[in-house]
Amino acid sequence: MKILGIDSSGMTASVALVADDGLMAEFTINNKRTHSETLLPMIDKLMNMAEVQPSELTAIAIAAGPGSFTGLRIGAATAKGLALALDVPIVPVPTLEGLAYNLAGEKRLVVSVMDARRNEVYAGAYDVEIKNDCDVAASQNDDKSTEVSAQNNTVTVIIPETALPVSELFDKLNELGREVIFVGDGIPVIKKNLAETGLNIPYSFASVQNERQRGASVAALGKLYFEEGRAINSDDFAPEYLRKSQAERVRDESQQPAE
Repeated sequence: MKILGIDSSGMTASVALVADDGLMAEFTINNKRTHSETLLPMIDKLMNMAEVQPSELTAIAIAAGPGSFTGLRIGAATAKGLALALDVPIVPVPTLEGLAYNLAGEKRLVVSVMDARRNEVYAGAYDVEIKNDCDVAASQNDDKSTEVSAQNNTVTVIIPETALPVSELFDKLNELGREVIFVGDGIPVIKKNLAETGLNIPYSFASVQNERQRGASVAALGKLYFEEGRAINSDDFAPEYLRKSQAERVRDESQQPAE
C-alpha cells in the first residue's frame, strides 16, 4: 500500500508518501508562492525522488479542512484530478486531526489551532497517545472513560473542530482542566491572547519542526482511515470550510433588509 498525502490548507504546502513500512518521502515548503504554482511540481519531484510510479498509489489522502479557502480549493482540485486520472479513491483527513497527529504519542491534550482572522481560530482538541491493544480494551471497559473507537485508537476527539473566538477556546480548555500543547499556525494568535487573558492550566507549544501542517501526518492518518473503510470516490469529496468565506459574508450582509 502507498498513500500520497497532500496538505495545502494554510501557508505551508506539504506532500508525502507513506507505505506499509513507514514514511518514504516528504516535501514541505513555506513561502509566499501560491499553492497553484508549487503543489503539482512538489508531487512530481516527490514521486521521482521516491522512485514511485503514479500507478502504484493506493489512495490519495487530502487535508479536508478547515483552513484557507483558496488553499483548500487548490488541494481539492489537485487531489480530485489525480484520483480521477489514476482511478484511486480519496481519503479525507480533517486538517486539525492531521495537525494533532504531528504529535502522535503525546500524553498531553493536543490543541490544533489555525488562524481564522478577526481574533478567531479554527480549533479542535485531541488525545493522540498511542494505545496498544490492552490499553484499548481497558478504556472500553471503563464506564467513566471517553469512548475509544475500536477502529481508531490513535486520534480521539475531545473538542470537535469549530471556528470560535480565542477567549471561548480558553474557556473550554480551562473547563477541561488538562495540560495542553498547542500546534498549528494559530499559535501567534494564541500567544497574543495569552498576554491579555491567560489560561488557568499548564500549556506549551509544539516545536518548530512539528508546528505546521505536514503531509506525512495526513498520509499516515490517511492510511489508517483507508484501512477503516473511510475512502470515498473523488466525485464525492468536497472541503469542509466550517464557515462562509469573507466574500460570502459581505454578500449576505449586503442583502439583509435595512431596519
